[in-house]
Amino acid sequence: MTHRVLLVDDDVNVRDALGQTLELADLSTIPAGSYIEAKDHIVPDFDGVIVTDVRMPGKDGFHLLEYAQEVDPDLPVILLTGEGDIPMAVKGISAGAFGFLEKPCAPKDLLSVVEKALKTRALVLENRRLRRQLETGDAASRMLFGISPQAEDLRTRVRSVAHSSAEVLVYGEPGTGTSKVAEVIHLLSAASMRPFQKVSAASLSPETLGQAFEAAGDGSLFIDEAAALTPATQFALLENLETEKSTRVIAATYRDLQAEALAGRFNPDLYYKLEVMSVRIPAIRERAEDIPVLFRHYVAIACEQAALPLPEITPEVISRLMAQDWPGNARALMNEAMRFAMGLSEGEEVEEIGFAEQMAKVERSLLVEALRKQQGNASKAARALKLPRKTFYDKLSKHGIRAEFYR
Repeated sequence: MTHRVLLVDDDVNVRDALGQTLELADLSTIPAGSYIEAKDHIVPDFDGVIVTDVRMPGKDGFHLLEYAQEVDPDLPVILLTGEGDIPMAVKGISAGAFGFLEKPCAPKDLLSVVEKALKTRALVLENRRLRRQLETGDAASRMLFGISPQAEDLRTRVRSVAHSSAEVLVYGEPGTGTSKVAEVIHLLSAASMRPFQKVSAASLSPETLGQAFEAAGDGSLFIDEAAALTPATQFALLENLETEKSTRVIAATYRDLQAEALAGRFNPDLYYKLEVMSVRIPAIRERAEDIPVLFRHYVAIACEQAALPLPEITPEVISRLMAQDWPGNARALMNEAMRFAMGLSEGEEVEEIGFAEQMAKVERSLLVEALRKQQGNASKAARALKLPRKTFYDKLSKHGIRAEFYR
């Protein structure tokens, strides 16, 4: 959650008092004494909220509210007045103010409204960030989410493989998204504007294989779970690969095809033909710091598809998610996100592990989440967690966390 408040009041004593209340709650204030002074701080994607007095010399709080909405319609503005004027409050709320408080207001009332506004703002900015990630960059950046070194390595490998015309073997545990990785390889390849034909290996026969190649043409043919190909279809595929040069085959498997070939259950020549280029998708448990990113992305998608408001994703929710191993990988995390978006999630049962191991997972998740919120600024993350800097850095070292990955 963002922690900045643009505090606008022409009375310096009131402004200082309100600022002190906010700063005691670990919120950062930007003081301003007028509309003119305040408007320079209001920009699209301002990572905070506005608290402004209504009655000020020159342009008043309503003018500031109007200006803020022109710059960013989703920027929360909380109005303050000392008049106790109900019509003014109605006017403010009707004009789009997030909240309305009468001065002097109790610290708890001010903090309650401000913290609610900050949570709302944080959700809006997170949703925008995810949308921008989808709309910008290449297919690897838009479709393969994650901030971990493993996620970046995956994107780098996919880009490298895509630039080749050789066959590709994509492998990973169930639920890791082999189909999506195959599609990204196709989209980044020279054949991106040509067909991307997807077929299930279990549904193929030597006869239907030819039809699949014909449908793919000079594009890409994705064969899902190649280990399920029958011996006859394996042989037919090998023949096609040796004679058909226009179609690129991208095969995926959850099994160890090399072990299958050694055991005589998979054609070894076909295995070596498919494995000219390979991409391994890491399991979720290998990149726990990606769980918050993926979960937020899936929740945003679920809310958009079902026209639901974006719910608050608290640190407690993230800690619970990161304490799990997710044997179902991204698919299971996506299902959990859909339930969460609909308010049906009661949480997965945490695997029975030792207390120390479970606490270590939670501690690591809190460190990662703090760094993510502070965009990799370790000093700010340490303050947010109320930890001495040395202790914070010791914990980063203990868990193998590098702050620069979150910048």
